[in-house]
Amino acid sequence: MNVQDLHLNYHIVEEMLKAFLVNEIHKFGFRSLVLGLSGGIDSAVVCELAVRALGAQNVLALKMPYRSSSPESLEHADLLIEKLGIRSEEQSITEVVDAFFASVPEQELLRRGNIMARTRMVFLYDVSARERSLVAGTSNKTELLLGYGTMFGDMASAVNPIGDLYKTQIRGLARHLGIPDALIEKAPSADLWEGQSDESDLGFSYEEVDQLLYMMLEKRMDKAAILGEGVPEPFYDRVKQMVVRNQYKRMMPVIAKISGRTPGIDFRYARDWQEVK
Repeated sequence: MNVQDLHLNYHIVEEMLKAFLVNEIHKFGFRSLVLGLSGGIDSAVVCELAVRALGAQNVLALKMPYRSSSPESLEHADLLIEKLGIRSEEQSITEVVDAFFASVPEQELLRRGNIMARTRMVFLYDVSARERSLVAGTSNKTELLLGYGTMFGDMASAVNPIGDLYKTQIRGLARHLGIPDALIEKAPSADLWEGQSDESDLGFSYEEVDQLLYMMLEKRMDKAAILGEGVPEPFYDRVKQMVVRNQYKRMMPVIAKISGRTPGIDFRYARDWQEVK
């Protein structure tokens, strides 16, 4: 399989996602969005789409550095803020995070990373309440499928326009939208600790895993057919296990069904019953 198979008509994708943002936000009775702007490609794409859909006056970018965060991340976030002419704020998470870190051993990087991700979301949702804005999600399809994210941390949001786009497709959309090259070409990183990168954590590149996930999900190829495309069996087995094991992260909390109308199961769309004026 060629990576070209993953490419989309990004003009159509842009129009679909702008319509999605306007429709979903207005249904909830809101008019604006707030998002965490990390200096990475995913949040940059969401920010650009939000501005094109809602106008720069209705988008607020929040920068939330930790004391060890890369200065380059803040520079890249500022680059996009200046390009779009949006409002922005910077709130350091260092004091709050360090209070948690006091009881977490330094070698437990996963726990520490989760604390940082969830602390950022506490700040973000507080700003959203202050501004009466919705929180925009920035998790892409690759991350969601692999479970590469923190529940109630970076995976939390009210609306997510890019959750059905693989990382490879995010890069294509970013180029279409004119996102600065510095953000597109940099190594993807959640910036949770010094030197951290997504692909080193995962042990494979986004391009490699996107091609595999595309064959598994979009083309619905079975294992034999995928291995016939030259995919190593250990790689296939590991990725499939990640997708299956992390299903719980892609769901609302599971509610035990007792009645005939259960929230989240067969009672879901009350907000669509009438248009919010």
